[in-house]
Amino acid sequence: MFEESLSKSRVETRINTAVKPEHLYLIVKRAADIILSGIGLILVAPILLIVAVLIKLDSKGPVFLDQKRIGKDGKMFRIYKFRSMVDHAEDVLMELMENDPAIKEEYTTKKKLENDPRVTKIGKFIRKTSIDELPQLINIFLGDMSLVGPRPYLAMEIEDMGLTYFTIIKMTPGLTGPWQVAGRSNIGFRERCAIDCRYYKDRSLKDDFKIILKTFKVVLGRKGAK
Repeated sequence: MFEESLSKSRVETRINTAVKPEHLYLIVKRAADIILSGIGLILVAPILLIVAVLIKLDSKGPVFLDQKRIGKDGKMFRIYKFRSMVDHAEDVLMELMENDPAIKEEYTTKKKLENDPRVTKIGKFIRKTSIDELPQLINIFLGDMSLVGPRPYLAMEIEDMGLTYFTIIKMTPGLTGPWQVAGRSNIGFRERCAIDCRYYKDRSLKDDFKIILKTFKVVLGRKGAK
């Protein structure tokens, strides 16, 4: 009798756990990620091929950016993104900062350059249109990323993230997210971290859908893209 009661209790516990709003949210979100990223990859395959050829013709170097980002639980993953800068862009940046104090100050303060000389001709176009981020559909399909979530941060940014790091890594990074629709590169780094933390607290399928809709508006208007 005791064993039967214990077994029944375990089943009820599993059912109650399974239907928790947060768990349901994550299950539905992951299912949507797999289905939509799979369909998306099929639809944009011709565009990916054309852009890959243009990048090779425009400048020397690999088609994809060779870079790792911070994923869920702090796990590092390789992000699939079209290369929009010259090859060995980090080395070029170091040289620019050594030779130009103004560039050094700007990058140290903002972690980006308003008119970055490292960006290639085709790179300017794919950045403005956000085409450079389309290969991240692969990351979404694999589970490294989601359609909606905080944009994946760099390892070198962990120190500047401060305590917000521990909240942000509770989420799977997204192809788009609250930062994208709030102003993107027009927003400072600390404000970006704060926005991502607020998203974690209030996230829902309804809000994710709103972010996706707003993303199309931002991309078409090229707002905040650099």
